[in-house]
Amino acid sequence: MVDQNDLNLEIQAKLDKICNGMDVMSDKQETMSVDIAKIKEAVYNPDQGLYARVRDLEQWQQSVAKFIWTVGLAVTGLIIQAIYSNLF
Repeated sequence: MVDQNDLNLEIQAKLDKICNGMDVMSDKQETMSVDIAKIKEAVYNPDQGLYARVRDLEQWQQSVAKFIWTVGLAVTGLIIQAIYSNLF
């Protein structure tokens, strides 16, 4: 038959193992919380976050598109003017 002290020791060992597991889980949860806070700050920070970078890239793209259209129209105008002056 199993002695009561042996059962108590076994239960105590299992409780210790559970407590250690909970401590590790708590530490990991704190680490995850810090990491999530950093990600949230990186994404939502209005001045330096991901959305701000995307907004800056979109504005840059619009500026470049306007410049390309301006240069394209100017070159087209010069070509038309050259053809017109050569014909007449």
